[in-house]
Amino acid sequence: MEKKEAIHAYGHENILATNRTTFEITKEEHLTRKGNCIVAVSADKGLNDLSAEFKEAVRKDGVKLTILIEAEGVTDVVNALGNSMLILNHPADMVVRKSGFACSRTLAVHADKAACDLSRELVNKLKNPQQRVRVTLIVKT
Repeated sequence: MEKKEAIHAYGHENILATNRTTFEITKEEHLTRKGNCIVAVSADKGLNDLSAEFKEAVRKDGVKLTILIEAEGVTDVVNALGNSMLILNHPADMVVRKSGFACSRTLAVHADKAACDLSRELVNKLKNPQQRVRVTLIVKT
């Protein structure tokens, strides 16, 4: 059984994608170069906007979450885990972490990639503010 969520967002000229421990998608429109984990802005959903069914599915210890980040025909795949400690109520942000840390901004933990590990071809596309980005979240229950 799968639970899916689709998030639509945009690139930004200040996207660096150099953070070694996390990556983030945000509803915020503005991005400074300090936000080196952010890979997409102006998202149509924050954690609080995800369906109750999806949240319930990802709040199981060890459940597998696949995250597809797509921009203009280039896709990268990140594998991470859900966790019973996830709060999933931040109004603007979704953070995927390599660590096991969970807070209101955390979508998933123990990811196999952070921002710095994403395909540079994809990151180059994400530096275009006109670039539409699709993020698909798939929980296999």
